[in-house]
Parts: sequence; C-alpha cells; structure tokens
Amino acid sequence: MNPTNASPSSRSVLIGGASGFWGDSQIAVPQLLEQPGLQYLVFDYLAETTMSILQRARLRAPEMGYAVDFVTAAVAPHLRAITERGVRLVSNAGGLNPAGCRDAIIKIAAEQGIALKVAIVTGDDVLEQQSQFEVWPGEAGGQALPKLLSANAYLGAAPIARALAAGADIVITGRCVDCAPLVGIAMHEFGWTESQHDQLAQACLAGHLIECGAQGSGGLFTDWEQVPDWSDIGYPLVQLQADGTFDLFQPSGHGGLVTRQTVGEQLLYEIGDPARYELPDVVCDFTEVRIDNVPGHESSGGRVRVSGARGTAPSDSYKVTATYLQGSHIAIMMAIRGQRAIAKAKRTADALLTRTRAQMLKAGFADYGETLVELLGAESMYGPHRRVSDSREIVLRIAARHDDKRALAFLQKEASSAGTSMGPGTRSHFGGRSDVQSVIRTTSFLIPKQAVAVQWNIDGDAATHSVPTAAHAARAAPSAQHAQTHATEPPTTSMTSHATSTSPTRRITVGDIAHGRSGDKGDDANIGLMARAPQWLALLREQVTATRVQDYFAHLIAGPVTRYDLPGIGAVNFVLRLALGGGGSCSLRSDPLGKCYAQMLLDMEIDCPEALLPGASH
Repeated sequence: MNPTNASPSSRSVLIGGASGFWGDSQIAVPQLLEQPGLQYLVFDYLAETTMSILQRARLRAPEMGYAVDFVTAAVAPHLRAITERGVRLVSNAGGLNPAGCRDAIIKIAAEQGIALKVAIVTGDDVLEQQSQFEVWPGEAGGQALPKLLSANAYLGAAPIARALAAGADIVITGRCVDCAPLVGIAMHEFGWTESQHDQLAQACLAGHLIECGAQGSGGLFTDWEQVPDWSDIGYPLVQLQADGTFDLFQPSGHGGLVTRQTVGEQLLYEIGDPARYELPDVVCDFTEVRIDNVPGHESSGGRVRVSGARGTAPSDSYKVTATYLQGSHIAIMMAIRGQRAIAKAKRTADALLTRTRAQMLKAGFADYGETLVELLGAESMYGPHRRVSDSREIVLRIAARHDDKRALAFLQKEASSAGTSMGPGTRSHFGGRSDVQSVIRTTSFLIPKQAVAVQWNIDGDAATHSVPTAAHAARAAPSAQHAQTHATEPPTTSMTSHATSTSPTRRITVGDIAHGRSGDKGDDANIGLMARAPQWLALLREQVTATRVQDYFAHLIAGPVTRYDLPGIGAVNFVLRLALGGGGSCSLRSDPLGKCYAQMLLDMEIDCPEALLPGASH
C-alpha cells in the first residue's frame, strides 16, 4: 500500500468514522470508500462493556481478546479497495491482544497477495503494576483492590502519530481514548506538537463527534422523524484543517442528517464537565464551541463547521480501567398476555422468586445478592412518571445476582414452570433457558504516565514513546465564570425568571424546547439538553435545575446530580452519579447504559410563559 497525502505539509485531511462499537453495521466501510479524497478510516470498538466481553473471550481462548469484526468484516472484504485507494486505517480493535489482531490481518493480506505495514501500539496493559494505582475519585472509594483480571490504561495519540510517520498502513492499538486515532492522524499530518493544546482540543472534539459512527450523522437524534433512510444511513466524515477547525458531513447519496442540532447532540454524549474534559493528550474546554450549518449542502444530508474548542496541558496520570470477577447473574424474560397482564406479571415474578428462595435456602445457599423485576411495555423504568395503568401484553424480565452461580440454576430451571402453573396467557421463555453469566465488574484508577512503558511496533521493530515531562502545574484552571455556572444549582441573578413572572404560563414538556442525548460512564450517566432556539435557553436553565432532575430520577439514582453549561451551543449537561445500578455488564437493568434517560427527561413538564410558547411569534 502506498499512502497518499501523508505529508505534514498537507493543509487538510479527510477522515471517515467507520465504526462506533463492536457490532456496528457493515455498510460503513464501502460507502466511505466511495468518498473522493478519503485518506483515513478510524474505527472505535472498545466501550467499557466491550472490555468485559473481550476478557470473557480471552478466558475461553488466550489467543483471542481483540475485536474480530475489524479483521473479518472491516478489513478482509475491502482490503484490496482500501489498498488501491491508498486509505490508511487506525483502530483500537486490538483490545486486550493487539498482536493477535495484527497477526490475523497480516495473514489475510498475505492470502490476498497484498503487502502491508501493520503497526501496533502497546503498553496499555498495566496489570502487573497494581502497586502504583491510585484510586480514581468516586469509583473504588479507597477500598482494597480485588484480584484483577485486566487493567488497561487509556493511552493517547502521540504513539499513533509516530507509527504513521514510520509508514504504517494500519495502526492497531489496545485501550486508548476513543478520540486518539483521529488525534494521532492530525498530529502526523500537520506536525502538531504535544503543546499545541487548542489544536489538539479541536481534534479531540472531532474524534468525539465521530467515535460513535452514525450517532454523529443523525443516529439517535431526538427528532428522528427528520432523519432519512435509516437503512442506508451515512457514516460521518471530517475534513480537518491545520488550525484545528473542521467540517463534519456524510457521503452524498446516503441517508442520515448532519445539522447543528444532530451534531450538537453528539457533542453532549457521554461528557462530564465540558470545561474540563480530561484526556491524556489535553484537557479540553468545550463550553464555547460553535457549530454552524454550512449553506448549500442540504441536498446531500447537510454539513457543519465546528470551532471554538480550547485546551490546556494534560495531567501526569493515565486513567486505568480494570476488570474483576464478582459473582454471577441471570436475566430471564417471558411474555404475558391477556386481561390484567401487569398484575399477572407481578405475581409471576413474586412467585418465582419466593419459590427459588426456598429452594436455595434448603440447598444451603444464601439469599440473592440482588434482584430486579421489570415490566417491559408497562414503562417500569419511568417509576412514578409512568402513564400505563394496565396492558394486555407485557414482557416480564427478572434479573438476579448471586456470589455462587449454582444458586442461580434454581431460577434458571423454575422459570419454565410459569407456563403451566401460574397465570393464563404466559409464554415462559424466549428461545430456551437463559444463561447464567459471570459478572465481570469494572473499576477505574490513576497511574503515573512515567510508570507506563508505551511502545509502537512495526515490522518487528519496537520504539518506546517518551511521555513529556513538562511541568503541568501551569495547567489552566476553570475560569471564575465557569466555576460559577458549573455549580450544582444555576445562578439566578444572570437571567430573567420566567416561571415566577406575572406573565401567564402554560405547561409544556422539556422536549418542546430542547433536544436531548444521554449516555454512560461506568455507573454514572449524563443527559445533555440543547435548546431548540436561543430564546429558550434561559427558560431551560431556569426550569430544568439539578434539583428537579434529581427528583425526577430519584427512583433510579443513588448519587447527586450536577449541571454544567455550554453557552456556545446553547446547552446544559447533567451528570447523574451512581445512576445505572452498577452500569454496563455490572447492572441488572435492561438499560444499563442510560440510553433512555434523555428520552425520559424530555417528557418532564415545565412552565413556559405564553410569549415563549413554541409556535408563538418571538
């Protein structure tokens, strides 16, 4: 493969986002390869939940532990087209075994008669360095570490840039931050140094916007009816300039939608404090980011221009995500139909849990560690806000956890009996017995960067990446303005109070004046709300406070709620602590990632002055 347009003197670079997670659609690569001038494809596979899946795979087969889809679905079918177009690939598909992923690709390339330079970035595996871990705030709480299965540092972009400079056609990493592949490309293409913080922050933002694939081009958009052709949704492209500004768009002739609103929603996805979005290469400030529609591209799905991210020096530590075993869990589902289905489902769950508790006790097992009953179709996650009082069709979901997997076998076996011994209209299983699975929990720590030996390896030659030792004490702290507007409750002196004015008001929903996007970070969730128009931002801030959000989700969360402001795009971001029942593979919930939280909050009612009602003349 002969890479094109790889000179640091290039003034722009065109990058496609071809994967948002392990299991993403196979339509992305072929459509992005149609884009004239495409230079790079980046692939993200490593959600925290995916690391648990990879750990399970490696426990079964030590040669596994990488994202197999990258090899079999992304590279193998398209390698000749990728080679002919001179497109280079960067991915974190290496997971827990970058060398295994590299070897699989080299084997396929040899079978197709294609010469490839494949580099890997390693060093993220820090399992043997537990003594140097520091507890990450809010995670392990200072408790003694359990026996860890894996521990991987979130690496940055610089070693990727060095591997590209050495001529790699494909760069495969293990655990790195999601935006690192794109940032590494930018550092290589433009010759950026590790001290060009504003440019790095812009590239991090570009990577953040496309790291989830089609979520950056209309996927999951609040106004989903406006997004054309989900069956052929376009995957995002970034045209990045040497100063860090960039355009985001999608291949012409495909579905999807790229507008200020769709991209703004994705900016809000899975962030915390937008003034201090901490990454290994830079601490980003997204509060003054601007997203502007670029006229003339409506017929091809839209295009936006993004600017305004700022950066300061990063810390001297890497974040580490570790996994460990803690018991087992099971989730069973059954369909219950007919009159008073909700009541039948509740009684069925009570009966099965009572019966199996008695059997467990008789066999010498302790009680369940945790159980959860959900009535899917009856808005059970909405708690006190549910609108369904009865239904004729329910999916009953019972989840349980126990330290001993043998104890869960009672529920696994007894669930089938509901089909003959409990309520009429019961279909007691979907596709056979549910599996009892080991619970692989995750936790996070800090480790000094100097303690992590990061290397990149190409054609058998390894080189060590040296972490800069510049003093980070000069890092900029959040400004006084940011510190004020990022308080748990918003200030009231800087805006007009609409709800308490003498103007008549009407009840509307948050969704009438805002778009929303939610996501997860471990056991925490975030909900970003972006005002549909500037005139509604003050109302949004006044009516949707951290206290109201905490009260609204009181049945689901165990920690505090903090609100942050993003005035540049007219948005607010809520971080909900201890909100997901453990989160990811640790949670018994049917939505362990908080994907529905924004949709729930958009239904919350607020008071709107009649002069500001949607549809009124402003």
